[in-house]
Amino acid sequence: MAPNGTKRTIAFAGAMIVALSTSGLEAQNAESAGSAENLRLYVLDGGVLASDPRRYDLRVEDVEVTELSIASFLVVHPDGVLLWDAGAVAEDERIADGAGAQQRLLRQDGNERFVTLGLSLIAQLAESGFAPEDVTHLALSHYHWDHTADAGSFAHATWLVAERERDVMLADEPPGGTRPWTFDALRNSDVVLVEADEHDVFGDGKVVLKQAPGHTEGHLVLYVDLEQTGPVLLSGDLYHYPAERTLDRLPNFEASREETIASRESVERLLERTGTELWIQHDLAHHRTLRLAPEFYD
Repeated sequence: MAPNGTKRTIAFAGAMIVALSTSGLEAQNAESAGSAENLRLYVLDGGVLASDPRRYDLRVEDVEVTELSIASFLVVHPDGVLLWDAGAVAEDERIADGAGAQQRLLRQDGNERFVTLGLSLIAQLAESGFAPEDVTHLALSHYHWDHTADAGSFAHATWLVAERERDVMLADEPPGGTRPWTFDALRNSDVVLVEADEHDVFGDGKVVLKQAPGHTEGHLVLYVDLEQTGPVLLSGDLYHYPAERTLDRLPNFEASREETIASRESVERLLERTGTELWIQHDLAHHRTLRLAPEFYD
């Protein structure tokens, strides 16, 4: 499906961008030291999602907390501002301004989900000194409803997305796990199609999208190389609970189990190769240890 907005494809080539192959991330870590000294990562708390570990082939006793965190992240780079994921409850449908209320939402397939609200994403941006208009790039790990709620507020930004993912999102019949009205405005956004396995967002190896399909057709994860904190990888939904990783379990609703297995293997090799820390975005126990916006990691 051809996008209505401007379509640009960017690949790694020549001396302009160092290829992120077997040793590419390590090379860029060394070569780009200090080149993004203002790079910041803000953690935006989208609330808590009621969940059943059995959907992930786990028992309640396998997990520390049954509920899942809902997180978005703002990456502030000298050359742009990237929003990674857009929450579960849109600004215009919140039942309360503050945090703590439980809200019921219906997915495209009619299934209901329950979210205990955090502060609104827009309010957290404002507390951190940003307006939606300041966001220059938008990347969603995938199209599921709990990652796309406020996507329409950032339709002015350049949308970074795998072509397979975009085609499914904007099809006449989107998947049941979506709330397609939350991202419909993106069909008119300027688009950069993520075609390489690893896509350098700003050209210095500090913010890199990596394809990790399987959970959805074009699922992505995000590598951010922070000077003080060190490199972290934001998981999207590659994992939901740490026990999926330690017990080698898969959710029962993957678009492709085979691709998820391959993606996990690829990401695990990257983590080992580069010494990167994995942040499982839905891991509520870990999320509660993080510094939340307006504080940040650098």
